[in-house]
Amino acid sequence: MAKRTALYEEHVRLGGRMIDFGGWDLPVQYSGLMEEHLACRNAAGLFDVSHMGEVHVEGPDAESFLNDLLTNDVSKVAVGQAQYSVMCQDDGGCVDDLIIYRRAQDKFLVVVNASNDDKDFAWMREVLSRKGYRCTLTHESAHYSQIAIQGPKAAEILQRLTKTDLSAIKTYWFAEGTVCVGVPALLARTGYTGEDGFEIYVSWDKAPEIWRALLEAGKASGIAPCGLGARDTLRLEMKYPLYGHEITDKIHPLDAGLGWVVKLDKANDFVGKAALVQAKENGISRTLVGIRMLDRGIPRQGYAIHDGEGAERVGEVTSGTQSPSLKQAIAVAFVPKGLSAIGTRITVDIRGTKVPAEIVATPFYKRS
Repeated sequence: MAKRTALYEEHVRLGGRMIDFGGWDLPVQYSGLMEEHLACRNAAGLFDVSHMGEVHVEGPDAESFLNDLLTNDVSKVAVGQAQYSVMCQDDGGCVDDLIIYRRAQDKFLVVVNASNDDKDFAWMREVLSRKGYRCTLTHESAHYSQIAIQGPKAAEILQRLTKTDLSAIKTYWFAEGTVCVGVPALLARTGYTGEDGFEIYVSWDKAPEIWRALLEAGKASGIAPCGLGARDTLRLEMKYPLYGHEITDKIHPLDAGLGWVVKLDKANDFVGKAALVQAKENGISRTLVGIRMLDRGIPRQGYAIHDGEGAERVGEVTSGTQSPSLKQAIAVAFVPKGLSAIGTRITVDIRGTKVPAEIVATPFYKRS
């Protein structure tokens, strides 16, 4: 039986169409994907992301441990700051992409993808056991609810429910405050949509109260509850990676265009570093590109990419959709580096028909 977040009854009450997503019963949509997507782009969208996993890393060696575990440089993260990073296997394949929040000099919150929650925690424990780090790992996923409010009106709506000055929180920073009437919350200016907004971490049982209050506070501003469908189209318009699509344990972060969070020059020999150094020295043979369809047809994960004449298979789609913002079909795909230049013509095999497309700059969408 699929697990349920603390907001399950709220989703049912709002008419959410529930599906099994990574072992969780979550809404794929409420009013409709297009309406929800555009509400987030133009006003505000409210998302239940309580299925995400949370791990506390605490102790005098917490920073050293995370710097040995992750590709990014954790020593650069100040108290009150967040950082995006990747956790790799020894061979450089991606275990997961994640966000860390530094709550104190020796205390971090690590937020991982829902489908990888238990696997990630097991890997973290294995790496911890390799050296004598003086820190503890605590699996806290069952105690957290996470609500994301995203969109150009997100900050003003949330500000109505908190005394914390949200204007003082920069992108990828956070504050520990309260929402509604004294509910402790971590308020992070992070998200997965390309819009401004916040991810709110509260204790598991407080989520329904916060959810209802946000919908009420944002009613006049056009807020809409949003499901997994809109969450996916929003992130794809930004070319944000999704585990199982753009990154897997068979794909290393350099191939996936995540070299900007791989600090090969940091002193720590982080897990997978040797393999990634070797990969960089050998040269990256494939790269992740954005694609715009030039004829009718929607590309989907696994569809084959062929050269411009349609003769030779050169790659495959990792994610694709009909973009609600751009009103055109778009995709992300791996292709050989030699075919990755902007404007390069290719074809996508859509159910046996080779449909013309071209490589375009990403992100596909940029907010005004």
